[in-house]
Amino acid sequence: MKLVLTGASGFVGRQLIKRLTEAGHQVLAIGRKAPARGSENTKVQWATYEDLPASAGGYDRVLHLAAVNTTSEESRETFFKVNAELPVKLAEEAKTAGIPLFINFSSFHALDGGPDTAYAASKRAGAEALAARDGINVCNLYLPAVYGDSYAGKLAVLNRVPAFLRPLFFKVLSALAPTVHTDRIASFVTQDQENLPEDEPVLLADDQDKNGLYRFGRKLIDVGFALAVILVFWWLLLIVWMLVKTGSDGPGIFAQERVGKGGKVFTCYKFRTMGKDTRQAGTHEISESAVTPIGAFLRKTKIDELPQVWNILKGELSLVGPRPCLPVQEELVEERKKRGVLDVLPGITGFAQIQGIDMSHPVRLARKDAEYIARRGLLFDLKIILGTFIGKGQGDRTAK
Repeated sequence: MKLVLTGASGFVGRQLIKRLTEAGHQVLAIGRKAPARGSENTKVQWATYEDLPASAGGYDRVLHLAAVNTTSEESRETFFKVNAELPVKLAEEAKTAGIPLFINFSSFHALDGGPDTAYAASKRAGAEALAARDGINVCNLYLPAVYGDSYAGKLAVLNRVPAFLRPLFFKVLSALAPTVHTDRIASFVTQDQENLPEDEPVLLADDQDKNGLYRFGRKLIDVGFALAVILVFWWLLLIVWMLVKTGSDGPGIFAQERVGKGGKVFTCYKFRTMGKDTRQAGTHEISESAVTPIGAFLRKTKIDELPQVWNILKGELSLVGPRPCLPVQEELVEERKKRGVLDVLPGITGFAQIQGIDMSHPVRLARKDAEYIARRGLLFDLKIILGTFIGKGQGDRTAK
């Protein structure tokens, strides 16, 4: 494959060039000026930005890494000039050169809902402008902390740790927040174009389910929460059950089939918040009048979810994860399957829920669930738990 790469002098650029050339790909590195004689990689061709249209004819894709990064003290105007205007200009030049794909590298910091720094705002503006371009396919690629043969950025502290301790320290840091190896990036950017998602951003990160410390931390949180609810708040569970039971006809506990990990259907338990004869459908399809008086309070405070601690102890749910849907919500099931959302345990609360995204928007919800999977880390999970406890999100809304 023939690849144009900007930002070749940065950490990620250098790591990628090494892997791409070793794999036999041809790389044209674009920069403000060519490297000093004798310092360049002999397997790489070099050109300036001005030479791009004339030099890149016949290339397969552009990997745009050049950016003013978060640690820079440049003016906000410079951030927008480099991070928002430059990629659009380069995409136009790539289109002129006949290059069919433009991969724009960005960071998890620039995702919607993130900090409003000059870096994040400018990268978001650039991604939006690129997504609106015609005549060239654009993939906005978002990355967490990147590592390879060495460490940089927030992971640079590991370079000062004795070599024999680095794997352990890295496991701890990567359990707290997501990371991605440059091998995975190189594999992604050289895959066939038809395998790339269309019209939506891509978040690339290492699989946290392969991180033993992350799995242990999640299990500790899950079991600790379940036991705390059962052993400390058993009296609350009993009172709520009695109120539900006496407040309207029907059982105190509502059992319903939900789609779990791997698409396997399991029985999910909640305090009943609707009339006993309410039809089986997504909450957004059910009339508000079906909700009982006590049920409205339980749904608002999310107390109706507490019986699901039994599902946690059975290994069917986690405290944090994509909320499990009904088997009849086929569109949502398919959208989640397509994005790998069904590969993880569902949760009592989730990233989409604290942002007010419910199951009435299947595509939007599945995208946000996939974003959560990429951004998983113990710190992010704790942030979602805190957001739930302080009342963020409104849960699944009923029909009016």
